[in-house]
Order: sequence, then C-alpha cells, then structure tokens
Amino acid sequence: MIQRLLPCLGWLRRYDGTALRGDGLAAVIVTIMLIPQSLAYALLAGLPPQVGLYASMLPLLGYALFGSSNALAVGPVAVVSLMTAAAVGEIAAGGTPEYLGAALALALLSGVFLILLGLLRLGFLASLLSHPVISGFITASGLLIAASQLKHILGIDAGGHTLLELGRSLAAGIGETNLPTLGIGVAAMAFLFWVRSRLKPLARRLGLGPRLADFLAKAGPVAAVLATILLVDRLALEGEGVAVVGAIPQGLPPLALPPFDLDLWWRLVPSAVLISVVGFVESVSVAQTLAAKRRERIQPDRELLGLGAANVAAAVGGGYPVTGGFARSVVNFDAGARTPLAGVLTAVGIGLTALLLTPLFHQLPKATLAATIVVAVLSLVDLGALKRTWIYSKADFAAMAATIVTVLAAGIEAGILAGVGLSLVLFLARSARPHMAVVGQVPGTHHFRNVKRHEVVTSPTVLSVRVDESLFFANARWLEDKLYDMAVAEPALRHVVLICSAVNEIDASALESLETLVERLKAAGIAFHLSEVKGPVMDRLKRTGFLDHLTGRVFLSQHDALVALDPETTRAAEAALRPEQSGAAVAR
Repeated sequence: MIQRLLPCLGWLRRYDGTALRGDGLAAVIVTIMLIPQSLAYALLAGLPPQVGLYASMLPLLGYALFGSSNALAVGPVAVVSLMTAAAVGEIAAGGTPEYLGAALALALLSGVFLILLGLLRLGFLASLLSHPVISGFITASGLLIAASQLKHILGIDAGGHTLLELGRSLAAGIGETNLPTLGIGVAAMAFLFWVRSRLKPLARRLGLGPRLADFLAKAGPVAAVLATILLVDRLALEGEGVAVVGAIPQGLPPLALPPFDLDLWWRLVPSAVLISVVGFVESVSVAQTLAAKRRERIQPDRELLGLGAANVAAAVGGGYPVTGGFARSVVNFDAGARTPLAGVLTAVGIGLTALLLTPLFHQLPKATLAATIVVAVLSLVDLGALKRTWIYSKADFAAMAATIVTVLAAGIEAGILAGVGLSLVLFLARSARPHMAVVGQVPGTHHFRNVKRHEVVTSPTVLSVRVDESLFFANARWLEDKLYDMAVAEPALRHVVLICSAVNEIDASALESLETLVERLKAAGIAFHLSEVKGPVMDRLKRTGFLDHLTGRVFLSQHDALVALDPETTRAAEAALRPEQSGAAVAR
C-alpha cells in the first residue's frame, strides 16, 4: 500500500552502484543544459531569472517521490512558460510582486488539479486533445515564442500576445535597434544552430567518443552564456545599451505559500486547467516513448500525481508551473539516467548553482537567453505536418489549421480551445453520419463484403447492412430513416439484417430509434434482424423489452442469417467460383 503511494520505494530497494553512476552522469549533463534554459524560460514567462532556477529544484524532488517514469526530466518548458505569461499578464503587471504571486498561485492550482485527476483516475480526459491539435498548438506556440523573443535580440521595447500585435510592435520599434545587442543575439543564434547540427559530427570526426561528443553538443548553450558574459564585461557593452540579466539573488528558494486570494484563484482556474492538460499530454507522450525503449512502462494516473506534486512544490518553492520537457528528458535518457534519482541530483546541481554561481550571471545579455529560446522552440515547429495531415485526413487538417491560426491570431488559450472544440464538432459530425455498407456474400466463402467494392452475391429478399459505428443519440435518427428508406425502396424485400460487428454500444436514444424502426418495417411487411452482436451490447439488450418485440431474430453470424432467411442464394454463392480463382481481388 505504501509503495503504491510512493513508487520511489520500489526503485530505492533495487538501487545499486551501476544506477548511481548512470544517474550521476545524467544529472551533470542535464544540469549544464538546464541552467541557461531555466534562466531563459523565466524570461519568457515574464519572471525574474532566479525563478527559473527555483522551478528546477523542488519540482524535481516532488516528481521523484510520486512519478512513474525513470527518465522524465521535469522543469520549466517553453510552451508552459508562454502560457504562464499569457495568463498572469492579464492579472498583474510584469516585474511586480503581484505578478510573481499570481505565477505561484497558478502553479498551485495546476498541481491541485493534476492531483485530483490522478486520484480520480481521469488521465484519459487528456485524450480530448487529438494529436493534430497538439501538433498544431506546439507549432504555432513555437512561432509565437520565437517572435516574442525578437525584441530582446533587437534590443527594443515591444510586446503583444498575438503574432499581429507582436509584428506591429516590432515594426514600430525597429528603428531603435541596438546594434551591439543585435550582434550578440544573431551570433549566439548562429552558434547554437551550428552546435545543434554540426558540433557532434565534427567531434566524432576528430576522434572523440560518442558520449564526450554528445556532452559537448549539449554544453553549447553554456558556452554561449560564458562567451557573451565575457564579451559584455570586457567591452563594457552594458554602457552601450545592451540589456543584461542583472543581479540575481544568491541562495536557495524561499519557502512560502502563494497569496490566499479567492478572486485571484478563480480568475486563474481556466488557465491552470489548460496548462495542466497541455503539460500532462506533453509529459506522458515523451515518458511513454522513453519507457518503451527500455521495455518499461509508466502509469498515466501516477504521472498525474507526480506532475501535480511537482507543481505544488514549485508553488511553495518560489517557482511557476512546470512539466516534463521533451529535449531535456531525451538528454537525461541518453546520458544514462536509470531512476528518478537523476532528477534529485540535478536539483542538487541547480541548488549549488543558485548558492554559489549566480553572481556570475550579472552581465549575461538577455539577447543570449532569447537566442537560446529561439533555437529551442524552432525545433518544435513542424509545418510539414500540415501537408501530411491534409493528405491523410481533411477533418484533422481543419482542426490543426484552426489551432495554428487561432493561436497566432488570438493567443494561446483561444487557440487550444478552438482546436479542441473543432475536433469535437468534427467527431460528432462523422459519428452522426457513420459509414454504412450494403454487403453481399463473396462467392465460394462465408465472408461478406461491400457491394460497391467487391464482386459479391446478394439476395433479392434480404437486405444486409453493416454500420461501422456505435449507435448513439447523434446518429440514431439518421440510421433509422436511412434503413427504412433503403428497405421500402425494394418491393421484393422481406428481411433487413443489421450487422453489428462494429457496434460497441447502443445508447437509450439509439434503442428507441431501433424500436421505432422495427414498428415501421413491420407495417411495411418487413422483418428486422440483428447479426454479430457483441456480448456486452447483447447483455444490455436483454435487460430491455426490445428482443421481445423484435420481428426477426438475432444471428450469431451474417452467414447464419442468410442461410436461415434465403438458403437458395447462400447455396448459389457457395457453389460459385471464388473471386481469387477468377482473377478478382478480395479485400475488405
């Protein structure tokens, strides 16, 4: 029972020196990667840089206690940072104590919501976000985040929550561009792009081992940070208008509760829910991918508790909402992390940085941090997904495109709500007009296939129809009218058989429509039958009076139905030459 509450007890009992070496190396590499990221993402969220460090400490401990993934690295991420800025920016002015207090409250609300979902085992609700919506959301967010950082690279004042607002603001201030800042930002971006794509292959060609080459590539942002700090210091660029991080308080995060303000909490609830769902989907997707590589498994409901604990820890430890990051989790995995203790050791490394090294960041240019963000988020942009989705599914393309356009034009929250809403509307539209097929018997077999796709034998007195959808309120009346119209259009017809092989559920509305259909067909002298009804569906039908009033029968298979209702057609079909023997293809 205790291990169910604290999964960490399981891996702690099996912990050994091999695991410690793997976790230790992973912690060193992730710490080096996380320091500039934490500072940069705090900047993106509109918070002081030390808040990014604080959000990379206690949350790692909270997740290690309750999370189920051995490789997931929790902390600030770009998308959640942008969502935090959008949510908190509507409540308080940036740089004020009220702004920080609202960010803490947002983390607490996100944590509480995630924990409630975990306790209620409601992790499946995140599936409301389809992959096209998530893909479109991340792509649009990446573009919006990159655009929002251009003001730091140009060294001008600009703002806005949409691409249009940002564009207008940047265009208005372009004439005030600070050239030293621009030089630093462009050089840092060029270097980071080179490091990401070229440094590791170059190191391998020079004879370095794969681990060392990978380590050098991951340490690229740190090199950019150190180089630009030295550049600003030696050339006194701060006096030339280059914006720097400034003084960062030295020490561990202060432990405090967010402000107890019910009106503030109520205004933050919608944003907290969206941040929780988006963060959970992102975390679970990467955690499942990494777990599969080691034939491990994660528990989604346990992940909810782990992420919830991480966000509560962020709230009391001076941070802001966090989740599992894709890039740093992959680095954590590749570096050899074996257990969540790698995250704890990473938190120790970040803590030592906050205790001892923060004075070194005083002259860190904000343009360098902005370049770090731009390079990181542009790797998430996948415009090619639009073409792939268009080719495969026009409906999914519509949901993806709507999400992208709305995020860019109206903001983060509106975009994701538009994507989810359109996905649900399209789902209901498809379900309200499910695929139906009149089927016939494939000659020489007991199989039944769509008459429009295959050479089959049909009966003049039996209409066999397969519906490829569960029957519920959205499609019940349409199915009733469709079947009736098809039946009365054939004067010789005496039987209608509804094949239920793809029907997983029949709700009360659909049951009522079937009862009405039975009566309408009975008045026309046509019997109504069912075939291939699944066990759970049959169990529910037996608890009603539907079967007592059914004018036909319930058959185990469609072949049994045709044998009973039109044996002559069945014998003729089975005696006929098989399609494969005559050169015709048979496919479902």
